[in-house]
Amino acid sequence: MLYELTTLSVPALELDTASARAWAWVTAPGAGGRVVGFWRTELGELFQLLLLREFHSEEALWRERRRAQLDSTPFNIVNAQIALSMESYQPFPFLPPAPSQLAQPGACYEFRTYWLKPGGLSPTLAGWAQALAPAQAYTSHLIINMYALDGPPRITHIWTFASLEERARLRAEHYAAGLWPPKGGPQQIIRAASFICLAENRRAGDA
Repeated sequence: MLYELTTLSVPALELDTASARAWAWVTAPGAGGRVVGFWRTELGELFQLLLLREFHSEEALWRERRRAQLDSTPFNIVNAQIALSMESYQPFPFLPPAPSQLAQPGACYEFRTYWLKPGGLSPTLAGWAQALAPAQAYTSHLIINMYALDGPPRITHIWTFASLEERARLRAEHYAAGLWPPKGGPQQIIRAASFICLAENRRAGDA
């Protein structure tokens, strides 16, 4: 299983239009992959749309990547001010596939990306594997964690919470109990970024 995280950086007044156009792209007849989630940023870097898709094979992912690269208007982008990035990821091997998170209005989602030291992925994976079960009250909110297959070494994990208050409470409790963060994980991080997002209200058949 592989994942692609697509980011569209959009002028503020064009978010709704860009969202509808991107959704039409990923749900068009012949489009590849399963849409896991579609979000827009609310805290952190603003005016971004984030699309996560799941692919059953490397061939399927690269076929869909080529569709975007060779199209004159990928993701139906018609405004030259919209920036596009597409990143490829492998999920952590001990995590289940990401469930669909499209229809979760009102929930808040956190995207955390850690850029790792060279060689930092292996100890990061080991720490997470050991920490998940003891911290289950917190890690049950994890949608997915995955490591990059392109670009600098990094991991991106996505969480869902009923509110920012719930997130803060769970993190504080698990830090105080020594259950989080995973042992050896923070030592591998060069830098980190976090976005708080809301789900886009899109369904199958929307235009």
